[in-house]
Amino acid sequence: MIPVYNEEATIKPLFDRILDVMNLEEIDSYEIIFVDDGSSDRSWIEINELIKKHSYKIKGIRLRRNFGKSSALSAGFKKARGNIIFTLDADLQDDPAEIPKFLDKLESGYDLVSGWRKRRNDRLVKTLSSKLFNGVTSILTGVKLHDFNCGLKAYKKEVLDCIKVYGELHRYIPVLAHSLGFKITEVAVEHHRRKQGKSKYGLERYTRGFIDLLTVLATTYYLRKPGHLFGSLGLLFGVIGVTSLGYLIVLWLMEIRPIGTRPLFLFGILCIILSVQLISLGILAELITTNVDDDYVDKQICEIIEEE
Repeated sequence: MIPVYNEEATIKPLFDRILDVMNLEEIDSYEIIFVDDGSSDRSWIEINELIKKHSYKIKGIRLRRNFGKSSALSAGFKKARGNIIFTLDADLQDDPAEIPKFLDKLESGYDLVSGWRKRRNDRLVKTLSSKLFNGVTSILTGVKLHDFNCGLKAYKKEVLDCIKVYGELHRYIPVLAHSLGFKITEVAVEHHRRKQGKSKYGLERYTRGFIDLLTVLATTYYLRKPGHLFGSLGLLFGVIGVTSLGYLIVLWLMEIRPIGTRPLFLFGILCIILSVQLISLGILAELITTNVDDDYVDKQICEIIEEE
């Protein structure tokens, strides 16, 4: 499945490469889904021309406007019919020749295999910012991957059936899958230099990415225990507030100077108020979570054996 945004020059060469790999591996049962994410060039025309020639192998999906990569992937996931789903970018930096590596990993028992662009062929700024992003994400989530944002990934269908992709969460699919108990791994892949078109991403995507990282942490590790999240933050601010006011009380008892006009006095009171609000919010969130029925437990079930 291939999300496309203004990549008219690379669509046909990419299709030909995929076709060569499938023929070489003698894989007959497959489909190629192009998802046009509101391109303003001739990308959709190129996709249509391929469909006319290879309608039995290609499916085209066109979004009304540019909604972003997560929306494009989500649209493709819903229409995919296979038990194994590959994703790769349309810019020819991902090499379809890597597909057999991913199939081998899936056959060895993994549910999700992510590509690792070990040797990046990008600008230095992009490479360094990507390493920082991947390092922080790995530390905070506990998922040991080197390259969360690689477009080349392979999934078993049940992984995607349990995950909702929206916003900018496509780069965190391995984290979401890991939180549900799926087995994930990565393989080193070849990363080619972009020869045509231009990158659609700037440094601002990493800003959005870190914001989405907070969303992922809240909806995975703290989804069933929101009180731990808000309560921990509340206790932190409470300790800061009590420490600040305690210091001022000592000064007041020693009659060193008045404390009512000091900024630290207002800061301490604000921390105490914020602490009470966060802890109260955590308790309310726990009450709501306890009384809401959802399918979260069903998503955690791997297999059921029952006597007939």
